[in-house]
Amino acid sequence: MRLKLIVALVGDEWTDKVVEAAREKGATGATIITSVRGEGLKPQKTFLGLDLAGQRDVVLFIVAEEMSRDILEEIARAGEFDTQPGAGVAFELSIDDAVGMKTQLPTLLEEIEDTV
Repeated sequence: MRLKLIVALVGDEWTDKVVEAAREKGATGATIITSVRGEGLKPQKTFLGLDLAGQRDVVLFIVAEEMSRDILEEIARAGEFDTQPGAGVAFELSIDDAVGMKTQLPTLLEEIEDTV
């Protein structure tokens, strides 16, 4: 089975919504790295050295390649990436090999059974 890594960078207020949307499209889990800092086109303003920008999270999903595009699009919709400036960004990367997915593998295989 071919796998993809979907990486979503979102404001922490959107994390739960993005994870829920990905699960609805077939993601079997997520890893969330909290309180990261990012900077877009225009640097965020500070006040007396304090950062005024909200915290961001990195959300990682390992998914079956056959489902990755649908999940990616649902993440973008749920996170309002195309309608809210600075809401977030998501992208996918190919995975050459992975270990430690023994418990998720049967579910992934079942979900893509019709497409294989």
